[in-house]
Amino acid sequence: MWIKNSALLLLVVILFSSCDKKRVFDEYKSVGSAWHKDSIVTFNLPELDSTKRYNLFVNLRANDNYQYNNLFLIVALELPNGFTKVDTLEYQMADPDGTLLGDGFSDIKESKLFYKENVRFKSKYKVYIKQAVRENGKVPGVTALDGITEVGFRIEKKE
Repeated sequence: MWIKNSALLLLVVILFSSCDKKRVFDEYKSVGSAWHKDSIVTFNLPELDSTKRYNLFVNLRANDNYQYNNLFLIVALELPNGFTKVDTLEYQMADPDGTLLGDGFSDIKESKLFYKENVRFKSKYKVYIKQAVRENGKVPGVTALDGITEVGFRIEKKE
């Protein structure tokens, strides 16, 4: 019986690990119940094959406490030579009726947001992600962005 259960468990693990063949890097970091405007989420990327090209994504887990239709992010990619490429990105997070977009069966939705495609890495890089949401007609940013619980970064092999 023990051998049968172990074999079944091993089979399940192999099936789940082989389903995502494009994944090279996929990591999440918690930002608590609200993402503070001064909180920067940092990812240290592994050294990747410089002969291959990759697609990059920002992943977010959000719940029904997220009250905006859009999300603004500042994403910085620090190169090995110290040079940093900074992008300000906007993503749609909800339908016009307020229904949160993303995948998931519970009140937590996971969004895979496209960042860059066809990227070639030459060494180790770092990624910094910061929220930059502002309310209409207001200059200061939203201090504590409710509803975003985790921020992730994903690298996939380009086929």
